[in-house]
Amino acid sequence: MSDDSRRRTASGSPFEGSIGFSRAVRVGSRIVVSGTAPIWADGSCPDDAGSQASRCLEIVVAALAELGASADDVIRTRMYLVDPADADPVGVAHAAVFGRARPAATMVVVAGLLDPRWKVEIEAEAELGDRRPSDS
Repeated sequence: MSDDSRRRTASGSPFEGSIGFSRAVRVGSRIVVSGTAPIWADGSCPDDAGSQASRCLEIVVAALAELGASADDVIRTRMYLVDPADADPVGVAHAAVFGRARPAATMVVVAGLLDPRWKVEIEAEAELGDRRPSDS
């Protein structure tokens, strides 16, 4: 696949360069958003899981928009939690953004995330149907 058929966006994460990944990649009508952590531009992070999920989703939606999509185009999400007790506030944040699209979703409890402050990390996938990169 030629590189010109692939569009990428960055979010400013310090890990993008060191690990070698993009926040999101669009190939044709498909957009995949990487695992997104609840980080503000200054490196800070909210304390509670609900606020963290909201911050993750703000970053996800911004990446989607940069590549020509919206929350309504999302068909799949994955939410990684370190504490099952955080499922409800993370679910509320997810519903606030994706309640209309109602994507297939998975919520998984993991042993830990890259930064011990993080209680949640979220991935998303979007499909734009017949729209191509030149359509956005």
